[in-house]
Amino acid sequence: MATRYWIVSLPVQSPGAIASSLWSRLQDSISRHSFDTPLYRFNVPDLRVGTLDSLLALSDDLVKSNVFVEGVSHKIRRQIEDLERAGGVESGTLTVDGVPVDTYLTRFVWDEGKYPTMSPLKEIVGSIQSQVAKIEDDMKVRAAEYNNVRSQLSAINRKQSGSLAVRDLSNLVKPEDMITSEHLVTLLAIVPKYSQKDWLSSYETLDTFVVPRSSKKLYEDNEYALYTVTLFAKVVDNFKVRAREKGFQIRDFEYSPEAQESRMQEMEKLLRDQEAMRTTLLQWCYASYSEVFSSWMHFCAVRVFVESILRYGLPPSFLVILSDFFL
Repeated sequence: MATRYWIVSLPVQSPGAIASSLWSRLQDSISRHSFDTPLYRFNVPDLRVGTLDSLLALSDDLVKSNVFVEGVSHKIRRQIEDLERAGGVESGTLTVDGVPVDTYLTRFVWDEGKYPTMSPLKEIVGSIQSQVAKIEDDMKVRAAEYNNVRSQLSAINRKQSGSLAVRDLSNLVKPEDMITSEHLVTLLAIVPKYSQKDWLSSYETLDTFVVPRSSKKLYEDNEYALYTVTLFAKVVDNFKVRAREKGFQIRDFEYSPEAQESRMQEMEKLLRDQEAMRTTLLQWCYASYSEVFSSWMHFCAVRVFVESILRYGLPPSFLVILSDFFL
């Protein structure tokens, strides 16, 4: 079960020794009143404050933007879980910058190279939003391509494994089951499972040009049975009408080894494409989750910095901690 962390800002009178003293006292108090409750410093750098008006305007946007960035991280995580499950692999530990998520959180360090602390806060937030939005758009395209292949495979599987009334019959019929000549033709009849005796006793009487004892059962599922019947080509239409009146369905079918081979090759190609796309998408999701989660934590650092300034005033003087103690 994932750990839920809280990022909490506490006011101090002045930086340096007093902040360190508050940190020590807090750790001592936690250890006396709780059982092994973890407590970590969340290192928020000295960011560029700007004006009070800009902080107030930014504070309103941060709440909505946080929902968006967090939501994208959860979307990617769920996509990873789906892909791992589809591949039959055990879920691995997600990492951020090469370390487990919990480790990244508890040892968070601001990335000065990616987000210079001297940049305006609005610019940092805009950079994070743009980066995460681009990743989300990319994920939508990649996931849509993968899901399209999955849908094609699902459609083929439904045709091959559904009811005899609708499924593809090519893998159930052998060349020797079918007779096609100048005068004779073999039809495929879908007979309700509990009407098989009725079929066997009546199919020869549906038309005078039916070949006696020509019906053979090829397959049976939970609802229907598949039978052949051979008759003269000139009475096919009349036979279909008479059969339908008695509750038997005559499926249109033309045996073609070439078409069957083509369908098999198509399915094999789709299976290969699906696995290749699943692997590629999974690797992309691992990397993108790391990127988005890291961006989210930098966003949280900006948010706690702005809200602490607005709550505690200037100059910035507060201690930020990370813990699940406050649940």
